[in-house]
Amino acid sequence: MNVWSEKLSGLVIFRGILEDDVVLKLMNVFKVKTIDETLIDAIADFEATLFENTTNWTQYLLRIVLESENIYIRGEANRCKNIILETGALKELDFLQELSELSLRKYVEQNLGQAGNKIFDLLMEWEVEQVDFIKLYLERVSTVNIKGYGMFAKHFVFTVENSNLIPVKYPDRQKLIELPGYENERRQIILNTKALLVGNPANNVLLYGDAGTGKSSTVKAISNEFTAEGLRLIEVKKNQLYQIPTIIDQLANNPLKFILFVDDLSFTVNDDNFAALKAILEGSVCRRSSNVVVYATSNRRHLIKESWSDRAGDDIHESDTRQELASLSARFGLIVTFLQPEKEKFKDILLALAEQYDIDYNNDLIAQAEQFAIRTGGRSPRVARQFIELYKSGVLFKE
Repeated sequence: MNVWSEKLSGLVIFRGILEDDVVLKLMNVFKVKTIDETLIDAIADFEATLFENTTNWTQYLLRIVLESENIYIRGEANRCKNIILETGALKELDFLQELSELSLRKYVEQNLGQAGNKIFDLLMEWEVEQVDFIKLYLERVSTVNIKGYGMFAKHFVFTVENSNLIPVKYPDRQKLIELPGYENERRQIILNTKALLVGNPANNVLLYGDAGTGKSSTVKAISNEFTAEGLRLIEVKKNQLYQIPTIIDQLANNPLKFILFVDDLSFTVNDDNFAALKAILEGSVCRRSSNVVVYATSNRRHLIKESWSDRAGDDIHESDTRQELASLSARFGLIVTFLQPEKEKFKDILLALAEQYDIDYNNDLIAQAEQFAIRTGGRSPRVARQFIELYKSGVLFKE
């Protein structure tokens, strides 16, 4: 067996990198012992896969090593030092640094001699450089509480599928600076989020109010604002609420902080998800996790859709039932209300958006925006942004 292949196969701490496509292609190269089309094809396959990401093999291997989720970094994140694992990790990092410096020319000279020179006429060479893997990895370990490990080091937004977290490759990059208006409302949520990040008690938050006022955008923007400080966002749909306890268990020992984001939340009277969320917020036998909070948005203050027929039932203790239905929103420690803006506030939002889009602000613009708002359901930040974007693109007539 090729010595490189032997050492790769013997990885324990960083064994997870053997599942990487580029590393698998390189291992296929190591398996070929003769100079023929099979070797050339294996090298070309490795290069094609590597070059989809970068032409620099050293930087590619370093990245997947730094992002690796393994037993050593999990222990370090939870302050559980183990000398055997630490020694093993350092030994493997030393080998991986050596592997990262393996160029095509070096490999050919070591294993094929002069007979392999024809390979250089057929194939291009990948880049390598000298990098201190041990130093950089120990630096990553020291900042694991904000940079994370595994998929949490690479991705910042996730969805849920069968109680498993699925990374979102292209998340919404909404920024707080792009959301004019409602600064006082957002300030409360920002302070709560900062408390979570520094390890202080933080509340579950209900963002309640009129449609189009920026509730969902606020949650996404706050998540983006504090990503570099160790915050991650997990979107949970209403029909997935029963999966939250499993997700919280998975995250319990993770050094990062998480927002479980439930958008447009509402229930019918007999909705099973009602009881599930109620237990999650408060009332379960499980200890509340200190690194996870629930941020939910809703257009309904008490989250329950009711009809007059619901009130005309045969419930003997109707007042108790009414109190139980109203108790769900009360289990959010912080409730922030986003109301439809009045005319002056709408003008302020419009002005800020016009500046963002480099549009001259004048009375005609205001008048057109007011007319647009009347036609589209009333004033809101969403309507203001829609108007500005249509105006900028020339879809709306510029008087």
